[in-house]
Amino acid sequence: MPATDEMERALDHAIEHLAADSGTIHLKAPDRMVLVLAASRNIPPPVLAVVREVPWGKGMAGVAAERAEPVRVCNIQTSESPDVRPGAKQTGLQGALVVPMIKDGHVMGTLGVGCEGDREFTADETRWLLDFASRLVEAG
Repeated sequence: MPATDEMERALDHAIEHLAADSGTIHLKAPDRMVLVLAASRNIPPPVLAVVREVPWGKGMAGVAAERAEPVRVCNIQTSESPDVRPGAKQTGLQGALVVPMIKDGHVMGTLGVGCEGDREFTADETRWLLDFASRLVEAG
């Protein structure tokens, strides 16, 4: 996997490219089905405490990892999707996109971005983030 500094730079690039306001990178723990926070930007401290470890299949990152496919939400604050955990509202974010980081057919982590306003990420934006996440994990 890339070094932490490289992941932080990659996260900054993804946030900037998609005109988002915040983001996270989680990596799969080697010995259990949990995602561990590897990089974050503009996530409130109370939320950071909750997302330091995300169980496989829980929350947007855990669901993206479990399904090995993107999870998108136009507005976290009003979403009734089971993919959005109640604590996600504490981020203050609305639009969000989380994609799996896949290497050799295995999910190695997730990369997610969020926006302060309503945001419906397009198919092109989703493809770009998937490709970017794959290149990031392949580089490691």
